[in-house]
Amino acid sequence: MTSNIAESINATLVSAKELPIYDFLAEVRKMFGRWNCSNRKEATQTYMTLGKKYQEMLELNETMCTRMTAVPSTEYLHTVNDGGRNYTSKFLMPEEYCSSYYKPSTIVMTYDVPVYPLPDKNDWNIPEHVAEEVVLPPKWKRPPGRPKKKRDKNLSELMLPKNQHSCSICGQEGHNKRTCRNAPRNK
Repeated sequence: MTSNIAESINATLVSAKELPIYDFLAEVRKMFGRWNCSNRKEATQTYMTLGKKYQEMLELNETMCTRMTAVPSTEYLHTVNDGGRNYTSKFLMPEEYCSSYYKPSTIVMTYDVPVYPLPDKNDWNIPEHVAEEVVLPPKWKRPPGRPKKKRDKNLSELMLPKNQHSCSICGQEGHNKRTCRNAPRNK
């Protein structure tokens, strides 16, 4: 499992990449529809204050904080000692520290919009001028390999005259570290 969603999607669509473009896009649509439905179902069946993943994180944090000591100052204010460091803390329910983004009601809203399936190709209503359009491949081919990335130069680099570098020891231009007067010399 990876945290990079693009890698997860690519791994799921390995076999679909061999399909023609329309069939590939249909597979992508089906996959997102399936994920959307599954995630919406899971979120609606969560009866905890937080979503499952976030509830587990909160429980782990609660377990880790058992090594801390809390000394009440008032009913709602505490001093918390964690390995010699003191913190001031309000007595609130742990869920109140969590953003509403992690609560099931918000998660369900994320998946409210369904991914509708497309009708069969034979049922499409395509205007005649679009159906007659001929789409040709590009006139040129991209060279093999990964494209070169051109680094954006900062303003000071753009202002330097070409082929003029500064010394790595003193920072002045016109000489290098071998000919620098400030360089340490071996005797």
